[in-house]
Amino acid sequence: MRLIFKMGSNTLTLIIFTSLLISSTTTTTATATTKTAAAAGYDPCESSSSSTDSDLSIIHIYGKCSPFAPHQTPWLNTVINMASKLDPQRFAYLSSLVASPKPTKVPIASGQNVLNVGNYIVRAKIGTPAQLMFMVLDTSNDVAWVPCTGCSGCSSRLFSPNTSTSYLASDCSLPECTQVRGLSCPTTGNGACFFNQSYGGDSSLFATLSHDSLTLGNDVIPNYAFGCINAVSGGSIPPQGLLGLGRGSMSLLSQSGSLYSGVFSYCLPSFRSYYFSGSLKLGSVGQPKNIRTTPLLKNPHRPSLYYVNLTGISVGKVKVPVAPELLSFDPNTGSGTIIDSGTVITRFVQPVYNALRDEFRKQVTGPFSSLGAFDTCFTASNEDLAPPITLHFEGMDLVLPMENSLIHSSAGSLACLSMAAAPGNVNSGLNVIANLQQQNLRILFDTANSRVGIARELCN
Repeated sequence: MRLIFKMGSNTLTLIIFTSLLISSTTTTTATATTKTAAAAGYDPCESSSSSTDSDLSIIHIYGKCSPFAPHQTPWLNTVINMASKLDPQRFAYLSSLVASPKPTKVPIASGQNVLNVGNYIVRAKIGTPAQLMFMVLDTSNDVAWVPCTGCSGCSSRLFSPNTSTSYLASDCSLPECTQVRGLSCPTTGNGACFFNQSYGGDSSLFATLSHDSLTLGNDVIPNYAFGCINAVSGGSIPPQGLLGLGRGSMSLLSQSGSLYSGVFSYCLPSFRSYYFSGSLKLGSVGQPKNIRTTPLLKNPHRPSLYYVNLTGISVGKVKVPVAPELLSFDPNTGSGTIIDSGTVITRFVQPVYNALRDEFRKQVTGPFSSLGAFDTCFTASNEDLAPPITLHFEGMDLVLPMENSLIHSSAGSLACLSMAAAPGNVNSGLNVIANLQQQNLRILFDTANSRVGIARELCN
């Protein structure tokens, strides 16, 4: 199968930027590029913050243009940290959704595993007049929340409800209030819908279920439900808010009604440059037409997750021997494969990953070493021997570009297979196709027609 390269006009395009550094060579080039841009009076960060009828910027939380970016850190160190520390927490959260007997309907992120999403953020605006906020984009969550004025323990840009003429705190009499965990309402009469949520053992948040206008570009979604955070304790909550792109009733797709017709796509660019951009397209207009697709599966107990039918994996020309039940979709248990924007590296259940890794090692010259979450690292000079990895989906094969299956050390001396096994303390039968394996691919989510499409596209 050959994936189609295609781009078109769009309903709403959000530009993605990041600045993860890969090597000293890249850093030198990036510095020269930055100086040239500055000399020409062009500021990429300033440009990315502007919006037009169809463009709105998205930046990586660790990127050059992010207000939350730490001191400059080598790209490999950042990825290793995210893959080793944040990914297991993220995976545990996704698996907890699978393990629970009932769907989770909570309009506020309910734990450290939800909030530790170190990926892409969008400049969104809330309120009237609109106030600029930064919100993580997350395809496996429906929730939306922002830190609000007066928040105790918050350290970020804050939303001010008092200065918004369209803000409304939800009343306890509203049915949606009963969906919130840790509900705190008066025993008699009505009042604001407050709630407490604990997570991570030492962290918690206190919030008000609220409604206000959400602005993306020139699109305004009135009466958008979100959590207005009043207090946090512990050190696990990141400063930015969260915007859910899942499939549930509290997600952007559900709350936007017919505006986006249940369709969006994104293209995550390669990490191999200083400033780089991709796009999130909301709505059916301008999406690729001639694109290979696979059925989008729906788990009635986990309505937020984007399940697909992964039928097999090949390394080079060798089909990896995997028991079908390790990949098959089971709505009763939650087993199967999801596509997720918030996990950094793809993770398979242990037997599947072991079979993939062992076949990969057979075709590449060792010796092999470990680096962080990566257990199959080898001398980069042997990279030419590395075989392509193909993911076989129902109706579609995806041959991963080499940049999507290998990651390199900052010095460039090592190349590592950029996948891993599911964390050992999680037993859910869940496989996750993560964002590192999605870079320079257009991923289309069409909930109206129950399909996921994938096409090669240079996102830079």
